[in-house]
Amino acid sequence: MGKPKAPKPPDPRETAAAQTATNIGTAIANGTLGNINQVTPDGSLTYSQTGTTKWKDPLSGAFYDIPSWTATQTLSPAQQAIKDQTDAAEKNLATLANNQSTRLNDLLGRPIDLSGAPAAGNPNAINLPQYQQYGPGPALQTALPGTGNVQGTVANAGTIQTTLGNAGDVKRNYETNFDTKRYEDALMARMNPQLERDRAALETQLANQGLQPGSEAYNRAIDQANRQTNDARFGAILNAGQEQSRQVGLAQQAATFENAAQQQAHGQMLQNGQFANQAQNQQYTQNANTMQLANAAQQQTFNQALAVAGFSNDALQQMHQNSQSTTAANNALKDQSFNAQQAQLAAQNAARAQYLNEMYAQRNQPINEISSLLSGAQVNNPNFVPTQGQRIEPVNYAGLVQGNYQGQLDAYRTRQNAVSGALGNLLGMLPFGKMADSDRRLKKDIKKVGKLDGHSLYAYRYKSEPAHGPKHIGVMAQEVERTRPDVVSRGLDGMRRVDYGRLFAAGRKRR
Repeated sequence: MGKPKAPKPPDPRETAAAQTATNIGTAIANGTLGNINQVTPDGSLTYSQTGTTKWKDPLSGAFYDIPSWTATQTLSPAQQAIKDQTDAAEKNLATLANNQSTRLNDLLGRPIDLSGAPAAGNPNAINLPQYQQYGPGPALQTALPGTGNVQGTVANAGTIQTTLGNAGDVKRNYETNFDTKRYEDALMARMNPQLERDRAALETQLANQGLQPGSEAYNRAIDQANRQTNDARFGAILNAGQEQSRQVGLAQQAATFENAAQQQAHGQMLQNGQFANQAQNQQYTQNANTMQLANAAQQQTFNQALAVAGFSNDALQQMHQNSQSTTAANNALKDQSFNAQQAQLAAQNAARAQYLNEMYAQRNQPINEISSLLSGAQVNNPNFVPTQGQRIEPVNYAGLVQGNYQGQLDAYRTRQNAVSGALGNLLGMLPFGKMADSDRRLKKDIKKVGKLDGHSLYAYRYKSEPAHGPKHIGVMAQEVERTRPDVVSRGLDGMRRVDYGRLFAAGRKRR
């Protein structure tokens, strides 16, 4: 069983240097692929390499040439002609703006003349309206004349019976714990002598027939007699249980009779109480009807007084509403006069504002003209479309190195586990704790399967076992005797045996 060798881990500096070189090469390739020359109707865009820059890797000390690029944009002949014309026009407009600006010294040096502006409206000339106040509401009737008292209680009709007399206790349990053992003992005491006589007679009969104890016929006869004895005993137990059930049934009947008598007495007392309460309820109903008739008459009188008071209050409220409507109409006329004065004031202010805006427009017009002359126009730049450039993804060199190392490490661990599992299986099959027959002369189908602690292990079967039986794992005593005679012993038959516990003491600890 060879011991596997662990893989060597990758050097971080070498891996980082290789990854840096890969990234730089990929970046240069991507830059070159991305610099795509374009030609459009408005012009063209051209990339050209104009030099290189030396860059030193601080980790590995290696030098790399990083290319430098220049993008050149060229307009088409038509766009170039437009640009030349636009530049000339902008120059002319700038010249006009410069000449026009000399006029601003005289324009801005004179203040605006507001002498001809319309007069603004005078808010003090508006007369505020004097509103008419609303009068107070009429005094309404809030109380009604007396219409009699409402009867709120019913005359006493007597006391309601809420309790019943004692009809006696209800019997909730009865005797059920009857001892069946005395019935069983009485039955068994009567049967046991006969059973013993029958057993003695059976043994005598069997002996006379020449059947000895232990023979098959003798055992069958005794077994049948035992079953008959058990059946008799089971019958006694069943009879005792039936006697117990009979006693329980009698106790249950007695308890049921007593509870029926108690229920009858309770029912009679309940009927007496219900009759008395029905009479009390009839008297209470008569008293309540009398009270309701008196209250109905009082309610009719109250409703008539309420209707008279409501009619009077409605008339007063209508007169008050007429007065309030007249006051609201007078106040609306005053609002209309006030709004007309406000409209006249707003018209005067609008005329003055319009005059001032015209004056300000005349003053600002030269300035706006200069701003327009200086704004100019721009030439359209070529519209370059997005290109479908190719891109090279950088290689994860460090990941590949680490993945390769991890794969080798996993394979190493797998081989380690396989070796450990095989060794554990072999140790589990060795006969630790006993002197095993290990003499080669006792074995057949011998095949070497490995080594353990310097001793060869064999798979074999004993000659006394069938050819298809399971194989054993162990050593040959003749081989062990040459190096470890202290663990080999000979029996009276001359065969060698090995003490596996002493031979593989270290291996036994690993189990």
